[in-house]
Amino acid sequence: MAQSGSELRRTLGVGDAVVIGLGSMVGAGIFAALGPAARAAGSGLLLGLAVAAVVAYCNAMSSARLAALYPASGGTYVYGRERLGAFWGYLAGWSFIVGKTASCAAMALTVGAYVWPGQAHAVAVGAVVALTAVNYGGMHKSARLTRVIVSVVLAVLASVVVVCLGSDASDAGRLDVGVSGGAGGVLQAAGLLFFAFAGYARIATLGEEVRDPARTIPRAIPMALGVALVVYVAVAVAVLSVLGPEGLGRASAPLADAVRTAGVPGLVPVVRVGAAVAALGSLLALILGVSRTTLAMARDGHLPGALAEVHPRFQVPHRAELAVGAVVAALAATVDVRGAIGFSSFGVLAYYAVANASAWTLSSAPAARLVPVVGLVGCVTLAFALPALSVVVGAAVLGVGVAAYGVRGWRRTA
Repeated sequence: MAQSGSELRRTLGVGDAVVIGLGSMVGAGIFAALGPAARAAGSGLLLGLAVAAVVAYCNAMSSARLAALYPASGGTYVYGRERLGAFWGYLAGWSFIVGKTASCAAMALTVGAYVWPGQAHAVAVGAVVALTAVNYGGMHKSARLTRVIVSVVLAVLASVVVVCLGSDASDAGRLDVGVSGGAGGVLQAAGLLFFAFAGYARIATLGEEVRDPARTIPRAIPMALGVALVVYVAVAVAVLSVLGPEGLGRASAPLADAVRTAGVPGLVPVVRVGAAVAALGSLLALILGVSRTTLAMARDGHLPGALAEVHPRFQVPHRAELAVGAVVAALAATVDVRGAIGFSSFGVLAYYAVANASAWTLSSAPAARLVPVVGLVGCVTLAFALPALSVVVGAAVLGVGVAAYGVRGWRRTA
């Protein structure tokens, strides 16, 4: 048997990279995030979506520039380490792993809630085990499954848009872009909607598995973000035109309620299936991202070195994938984290703040620094515009990571 190495195999082209980005973004968030965003912003929902898109664009451009220079697994963990220093890289990695592990469990439970509500935990564990097995088999298998998932989800979302906009219940007057929720409501909605975009840089996290990364990554990230933005705007406009801001804010399943109100209740089961498949797609991409960041941090000694092992045949970080799968399965089996992961939102914004700060160091030209500055300010603003509990819990989780880093440094010097 060949000896296992420490490097991953570069197998992903532009098409695969775009699909993985879409699989991360066009996930369960679009089926659920519109309601809370409408409650926060009211008629300013579309403005909130625009703000989220601007921040996401800045983050995407910063991530793309950095990924082309540092095409290694780990994403912003690597960029922060190389551009700002070991502590900032560690903080980004900690934010990502802790926050996204909770998000993995939440997505798994979302699958369970749609597929078999009475046995949501059991279905969630089964989904985690199945997707971990797919990822273990190699990146090509993950990319192929993601293509299928993205195709199904886009078809369902297109059906929702066509049915809603073609319905007699649709009223363009409900698209008033005033700010009935106030500026604070718009920013909070943007913070909530931002995470529907948050998977655009997943391909940067997988940078070590991309062919010709200097060319592929800067093309794939904006392409995936652009497609997702078009889809989100179309869905938001269609659903708002039928339900209005108030109705959307009250909806527990906005897309299902919209097609029912549009007079096509037969499409509701299709929307539910689409939501379950979308959650599977998000879960697949999340496990990929968390395991690669775990690999990078293990290589640097921030996590057990055994997690840096790469499988000699499948060329994946198999121990990191199994460890992440085991933790997520345990959470999905025992805890309902769907309503208690506000800190994940705070953590992801902290992660991208480090990405923008890292990109700021790439050039001293004012024009080149404009996008990172806007992205950094946007991330900080949206993070502190989140609900107070999310901010407090998120800051506490980051504090735990900082303390662990300090203790580790003290032990090394003692």
